[in-house]
Amino acid sequence: MSSSGQVTPRREIPPAVAAMVPVFVMVLLMWAQEIVDLVPGVDLDQYGIRPREGEGLPGVLAAPFLHGGFDHLIANTGAFLVLGLLIAVTTRRYPAVTIGVALLGGLATWLVAGENTVHIGASGLVYGYAAFLVAWGVLTRRVLSVVVATVVVLMYGSIALGVLPVQPGVSWQGHLFGALTGVLMAFVLRGRQERGQGGTDRR
Repeated sequence: MSSSGQVTPRREIPPAVAAMVPVFVMVLLMWAQEIVDLVPGVDLDQYGIRPREGEGLPGVLAAPFLHGGFDHLIANTGAFLVLGLLIAVTTRRYPAVTIGVALLGGLATWLVAGENTVHIGASGLVYGYAAFLVAWGVLTRRVLSVVVATVVVLMYGSIALGVLPVQPGVSWQGHLFGALTGVLMAFVLRGRQERGQGGTDRR
């Protein structure tokens, strides 16, 4: 309240800015984890996805935040920020896409990946984000979504090779199932949108 007795209106955070906050929070958590992992005797990477092991199942939630060193983290951070922010700002479905890709893609990796392996890193989410944005553009056919999908293909199309078992030490299963669940989330969320609009597409 001001000195004149008038109530001062609160400044609301713009929706676009609020939508971006979860993306930055996740990146901060990734970096914080990697800093903690520098402490002698600490090995958080062991808590990644360990296929078909009961103790490795919580890794489905932990794996996106764990990285095998700062080189690995830096390699994922740029694409994660770009793609995550695109989802947050242009579709406002970032939480749903992230939860869906992390859980479904992680569970699929846990079920089918090779024994005695540990899967860590945010690259599964990166693949899921890229696939979601491309599928979303195809499904919605809105101008902005199509433009975003085109940009994603041009910028990150080359990562598609990462879903093939061609590079030792790389979780191609995490990449593959991340991408597949990204497409699945596009179909699921598009279906919900259509039902919420009575079957019509507002353009």
